[in-house]
Amino acid sequence: MTDDINYQNNPLHGVSLKTLVTELVDHYGYEILYAYLEINSFKNKPSIDSSVKFLKKTDWAREKVEAFYLYQFKNLPRASAEQFELPPRDRIVPENQKPGEPAHLSLEDAERLREKRAKKAAERRENASGRSRPDSRAGSGSAKTYGTRKDTNRTGNGSNASIPGNVDPWAHWRNKSS
Repeated sequence: MTDDINYQNNPLHGVSLKTLVTELVDHYGYEILYAYLEINSFKNKPSIDSSVKFLKKTDWAREKVEAFYLYQFKNLPRASAEQFELPPRDRIVPENQKPGEPAHLSLEDAERLREKRAKKAAERRENASGRSRPDSRAGSGSAKTYGTRKDTNRTGNGSNASIPGNVDPWAHWRNKSS
């Protein structure tokens, strides 16, 4: 019984993917959808049928469109951290949260959002590269080497793993599997 109530508290319950895409395209158009979602099926020869076909095969894209539908088109408040971990169709919307008017979106806002995302991604890459490669600190001048032992590939032929630049990161795995 509670499952039925939970599904009723999700605006995606009972809405087919084709209906969802049709509503979004009718309201925003393909140009805005591509600008915000960056899904090529909204840019290259867009049509409802081709978009639905792609979204049915591609989980990440479908979830991205469904989240856009919930939080931009239905204008619901953002999900809690716990609910955000679930796919949009499995999320429970609290009873006090009702869908509102679709958000007003523009290409200029999409460009600002794209720049903001690019900046965050660059910061994450910079932070990740700083943490994952402690040997590459400025001034150290040394990079981690993976050894110079001679590697044997699956066919049993030796390779030139001892020559710098020809290190095979799969050598250990190959030796175990043969």
